[in-house]
Formats: sequence, C-alpha cells, structure tokens
Amino acid sequence: MKSWISFLIPEDEYKEKKMLYFFSEGAILLFLFLITMIICNKYFDLNLDMVLMFCIAVFLIYVFGRYILSGIEYTDIATEQAYKKELKVICIKTINFVVIFMLLYFIFTGLPSNQMEWIEILGLLLSLSFLWFFTSFISLKRSYMKNKELL
Repeated sequence: MKSWISFLIPEDEYKEKKMLYFFSEGAILLFLFLITMIICNKYFDLNLDMVLMFCIAVFLIYVFGRYILSGIEYTDIATEQAYKKELKVICIKTINFVVIFMLLYFIFTGLPSNQMEWIEILGLLLSLSFLWFFTSFISLKRSYMKNKELL
C-alpha cells in the first residue's frame, strides 16, 4: 500500500512491519504525553515552545531508539567476519562525518577566532560523532546477535 509516508518505510516487509509498529507506538506515546501536558498546563505555567520541542523529542527519540535497539538495521550481518567488516565501515563513516562537518563548518562560518569557540565546536563535533558511532555500534551489535541466533 502506498501512502505519503512511504518514503520513511523500508522496502523489506519485515522491517516495514516493525517500523509501522514503532511509529504507532511513538504516536500513542506522543498522544499520552500531550494529554499529560494539557493537564499539567492547568496547574503550571508551561512554555508552549518547550512543550512542543519536548513532544517532537519524545516521538523522535522513541522511534529512533526502538529502531536502534530492535536489531533490524543490518539484516545481512551474521558472521564475525561480516561484523568486523561492518564495524570498520561504521568507523570510516564516522571519520568521514567528522572531516566533512569540519570542512563545511570552516567554509560557512570561518575558523574559530578564540579558544572558547574551538572548544564549543570540538565539543559539538565530538558529541555528535560519538552519538553517531555509538548508535550505529549498538544497532550493529544487536543485529549481529539477532542474526547469529537465527542461523
């Protein structure tokens, strides 16, 4: 079935079904969070911008977290050799991200002018690259363990 959301759904039937579950669960969680915020708003003065940002974060973190922890991203990783090869690919992708990010940052904003700006950009870059590597590693590890059990 085609829908306007089809671009977010994988072609693999198993992955598609799981992703639809994740989106549905995230939507229900978001709905409950919104009801909670409506009730809390009667007793506390809540900032609308913050509530909306929390709503977006709740949905995205839940769906992304479930996808990462489900172990469905790397369906073809079942041997230790394939696992090590994909781990190297993840490391290379992370390094490429760091290099491209720094180049684009320097092109669009220029070189940082003082030590504090260097610390801020390096802190942001290290945090993002660590998050990227860590989530990819967890997903790979879960997929590997899951696929290994299926063999």
